[in-house]
Amino acid sequence: MIVDDEYVLMGSANINQRSLDGSTFKGYRDCHGRLSANIHMVREEDSSPQPVYGYRMSLWAEHLGVTEDCFCQPETLECMRKVNIIAKTNWQIYAAEEHKEMTGHLMQYPIQVNKDGKATTLPGHECFPDVSGKVLGSSTNLPDALTT
Repeated sequence: MIVDDEYVLMGSANINQRSLDGSTFKGYRDCHGRLSANIHMVREEDSSPQPVYGYRMSLWAEHLGVTEDCFCQPETLECMRKVNIIAKTNWQIYAAEEHKEMTGHLMQYPIQVNKDGKATTLPGHECFPDVSGKVLGSSTNLPDALTT
């Protein structure tokens, strides 16, 4: 997780409260590997690229397959639209019958959310094309303590 190009948290994919704060569950500490750095520098005084910013930009270049000027300001609507276009295009290429190279490897997750907050699959994509797993998953009877 990268926040405001100043803070980075790297570690397990288990992003939950136990992983983030190191609390215990039934006496056991949820200890996944984790590294965090908080690098706060005033950009007006120092115009050189900052370490977390550089790290984010390198990740974006790898996953998006391109670099764009708008990526310097990820909070802008222009940047969000550009990333969404790349991700949507990559999903369409991935889901197509004909093989074609993608730009990077970030893809749109094949769901849409309506105004009421209900998530549905994209039309015609109830399952992933390569493994036939359900996009929306399935219900489980596992206790919440095991899945949070």
